[in-house]
Amino acid sequence: MNNPQNVARWPLFLITALFLFWGVANNLNDILIPQFKKAFTLTDFESGFVQSFFYVGYFTFALPAGFFIRKYGYKAAVVMGLCLFAAGALMFYPASQAAEYRWFLAALFVIASGLAFLETSANPLITALGPQDRAAYRLNLAQSFNPLGALTGVFIGRTFILSGKEVAPDTMDAAAQHAFYLNETRAVQGPYLFLGLFILAWAVLVALSKFPAEASRESAQRDASKLNAKEALTGLFAHKHFLNGVLAQFFYVGAQVGIWSYTIRYAQAELGLTDKTAAIYVLVSLGLFWIGRVVGTMMISKMPASRVLGTFALCNIALTAYAASVGGQSGLYALVAASFFMSIMFPTIFAVAIEDLGPLAKTGSSLLVMSIIGGAVITAIMGKISDLSHIRTAIFMPVLCFAVIAWYGWASPKVKTALKGH
Repeated sequence: MNNPQNVARWPLFLITALFLFWGVANNLNDILIPQFKKAFTLTDFESGFVQSFFYVGYFTFALPAGFFIRKYGYKAAVVMGLCLFAAGALMFYPASQAAEYRWFLAALFVIASGLAFLETSANPLITALGPQDRAAYRLNLAQSFNPLGALTGVFIGRTFILSGKEVAPDTMDAAAQHAFYLNETRAVQGPYLFLGLFILAWAVLVALSKFPAEASRESAQRDASKLNAKEALTGLFAHKHFLNGVLAQFFYVGAQVGIWSYTIRYAQAELGLTDKTAAIYVLVSLGLFWIGRVVGTMMISKMPASRVLGTFALCNIALTAYAASVGGQSGLYALVAASFFMSIMFPTIFAVAIEDLGPLAKTGSSLLVMSIIGGAVITAIMGKISDLSHIRTAIFMPVLCFAVIAWYGWASPKVKTALKGH
């Protein structure tokens, strides 16, 4: 008999790379927001539509992705997700030629629909590509590539999209202004064309590769026969801690996306930096996020995950409140430092929420992916607050978000039991 570890090695490589790919896509948005704000002369609220349309795509396709997996299997869902991802990235070319903001938003929606398929399928598929006693190790290894993808996305955007130039209407005639805005608009098409073609090639690789039986259509159908979709959804509403986890994930994604989306704007408003220079702070944020993931994972191995989650959330309440109240260079440092403590929040909330769900876990995973809609809602609210007041005032929204996460972490039944025991 073949060793399952050897059989799954190539599929494991193909699927692990997905964590890097969606990190690139997610964090390129942090570059698109200031870029489109400049190219289309948008308000902060309007530029925030980048995240709104993106995360509405996640929300819309999370449950359909789950149902698709139940019928056709994990591998088919990955191929579908990659094809949608590639299609959305390639749509940047006609959007750039038309130079219309709405077509870019449509392209981002399509990209996110593909990522919904990828995120819903990749996590459980990683656990199926080898022995179960090593499943947690494989999943943590795969997740470590997501921050690397985030750093890559911001680096690509800063290097190939952001120009560091600002238009000065009083020194340019109408023709020069039009040429400037058109050049800024079309700066995005090269990186996204390359990304789309690369992702399409990866879809072909996955489609042509042999996967273990756990990723086959037949396996998915056998699993689906155990519990229908209606029973799964109804059963989840009996798990209060899971429902609170969906709420906490909504606010976490809102805080993360909001902070990273407006870090460049914060640096521009507080310190007068150019977009290209301010993007360095996003890179530092993502570096701290990666370090925080390593440190946080070590802490979780020594104490309850919910307690680490609650502690990190309290730290971020303090940091974001400082950034919102004080501002300036120190406020920017505080905002950047918050990424260290955000690092373990998404996977920890995810794991704590679906713990002990049994056969409900797959449908629960889809609902947790749907909660990513928080990135659309919170970012839009922050943009509106910034337009009405100041970007610094908008940072009070993440303060509220981290308060909800702290409550969820410390309200965990296991943490309560541990605290009573002391």
